[in-house]
Amino acid sequence: MIVGTGVDITEVRRLKQAVQRWGDDFLNRLFTKDELENAKTRASLYQHLAGRFAAKEAVFKAVGDKNLNWKDVQILNDKEGKPVCVLLNGKGKKIDVKISISHVKTYAVANAVASQKAGCL
Repeated sequence: MIVGTGVDITEVRRLKQAVQRWGDDFLNRLFTKDELENAKTRASLYQHLAGRFAAKEAVFKAVGDKNLNWKDVQILNDKEGKPVCVLLNGKGKKIDVKISISHVKTYAVANAVASQKAGCL
């Protein structure tokens, strides 16, 4: 059963400016170690990060849990390259989240659909 949906769009320029202004403090507040390591392998670092930022925002909207924070949501890719959301720190026990991310030079957009895990009513 679907619990909620969310969508977000992010300007790549604004994310880049935040990284340039606040550096690692900003990155480490929003992204997990694994997300940052993965981002460093990407040709378009800021587009990639903006996509992950938008995905996390979309997940917050879909899940609707005010106690969910940036590092409770991890966005990586499966072996085929599909983005996958994992809720960390015990936050995703009953929720499964599917996401989709797209970006162009100036914008990144993501959507999320949160549903109850099977057998969790």
